[in-house]
Amino acid sequence: MKRREFVKNTLVGSAAVATASLLPQSVLAEWPEAAFKAKTVDEALTALLDSSDMTESGDIAIKAPDIAENGAVVPVQVTTNMANVESISIISEKNPVPLIASFKFAPNNAGYVSTRIKMGKTSNVVAVVKADGKLFSAKKEVKVTIGGCGG
Repeated sequence: MKRREFVKNTLVGSAAVATASLLPQSVLAEWPEAAFKAKTVDEALTALLDSSDMTESGDIAIKAPDIAENGAVVPVQVTTNMANVESISIISEKNPVPLIASFKFAPNNAGYVSTRIKMGKTSNVVAVVKADGKLFSAKKEVKVTIGGCGG
């Protein structure tokens, strides 16, 4: 093999490995399908977190608009200062599929999530934080003037 061929093959191989490592394969590795197909909050939480027994907590802050003019795009932020946060899940109680999103965290993280959700009608937005193996929640009512889930 000539030097030019060797260098060319090495560069092509390195580029292929680098490209493959950037694909979001590991992001979608775990998909709790039953939780996202559940029709009630309790079913979704049980499928996702093995329990629906939550304790309300003042250590969880939900920042969302009081009135969402368009339910298709509702900005939501969840913040907590709890120690050992394992996950944060967002639920819209009156959506046809109540579980909106669930975020798992690595150890020693900041308990913060910011996203946009879709709401069909006026409902409570519930943040469920799993910390130290227990579930904690906070809720905020968001009034929707134009539904985003077919409403």
